[in-house]
Amino acid sequence: MESVYLETTFISYLVARASRDVIFAGRQQTTQDWWANRRSQFECSVSQVVIDEASLGDPAEVQKRLAIIGGLPTLEVTEDAEALTRAIMAAGILPPHAFPDAAHVAVSVVHAVDYLLTWNCKHLANAQIARRIAAVCEKLGRRMPIICTPDELMGV
Repeated sequence: MESVYLETTFISYLVARASRDVIFAGRQQTTQDWWANRRSQFECSVSQVVIDEASLGDPAEVQKRLAIIGGLPTLEVTEDAEALTRAIMAAGILPPHAFPDAAHVAVSVVHAVDYLLTWNCKHLANAQIARRIAAVCEKLGRRMPIICTPDELMGV
């Protein structure tokens, strides 16, 4: 069975109050559809990085996010993952405030996850950035997972 790392934005879209913004509402619906119809076809996991990010903000929303996360396996943030996070950041690919985004990639790389599922199209599901991060991973003898949105992992 293929594996999926659920990045924080996926969890947020899954449980957020319905949005009036048509783009956000569409993403929410796609996320809910993926969760209902595709989740069982993958080994889904998160990391402490996801837990930390999901723990921030409105307490009612935090509770909903953590309820979903609580039912998922948590991948360890190993020393190798921390070193890879630092290497990604040292390459200057992401701005300093995007350190958690580099950590999501690093954890999924170290644990050989197949897909990193996200709605973060600025720093993660971004073809130009992903290509540069993949080069850092390859230089260190690692394979980066496919970084994609739920739209892209809906199946054939």
